[in-house]
This record gives sequence, C-alpha cells and structure tokens, in this order.
Amino acid sequence: MKIYGVAILAVCFLIGQIMGQFLGKAFQLAGNLGGVGFAMLILVISNDYFKRKKLLQPETENGVLFWTSMYIPVVVAMSASQNVKAALSGGWVAIIVAIVATAACYSLIPILSKIAKKNKNI
Repeated sequence: MKIYGVAILAVCFLIGQIMGQFLGKAFQLAGNLGGVGFAMLILVISNDYFKRKKLLQPETENGVLFWTSMYIPVVVAMSASQNVKAALSGGWVAIIVAIVATAACYSLIPILSKIAKKNKNI
C-alpha cells in the first residue's frame, strides 16, 4: 500500500532532519546541514534492507518506490534553487567554486564511461 511508503518516507525524512540539525549545531551553523541528503540515503538503504530481508509486501514496495521516485526529483530541484541563490549571494568565490566543481564532474565522465565499458566486458 502506498500509505506505508509514505510512512517509511516520513520516518526517513524525520531522521534525516534530526541528523542535519545536529550536524548544523556541531558546526555552529544556524541551519540544517544535509538533512535532506541524509533522508534520501536512509530511504535508499532502508529500502534495500527491507528488500533483502523480504519484509515488504509487493504493494508496500510499490509505495516505497513510488514515493522514492517522487521525492528525489522534488528535493533535487529545491536544493538546486537554494544552491543557486546561496551562490549568487555568496559572491565570486562561491560562483568560481561552483564552476570548478561542475567542470571537474564533466571531466570525469569519459573516465567513468571507460570504467563502465571495462566492467561490462568482464
């Protein structure tokens, strides 16, 4: 049932938010530091754990997969808009770091593609 998927998502979100608030306070920041990311990781790990232990009924598994597919794109879009706002208000250093990080990621695509081709042939 999809309602169980919502319940699992809600628990993961709350745990992630608590972890993010704790990490933010540990680094003496006023906000949440990675709570949404932690929530996504917990959701993926718990979903995998439940699958391996065969604790999910097919309807519940479909609910988890449905909400996982809804949750990740929405969160990524929200985070992207916040990151752009923070970068623009943070000055030139933040913009330069963003450009360098993006260029580094793009430069890794051919390397990762070669690794994937080698692993596919094995």
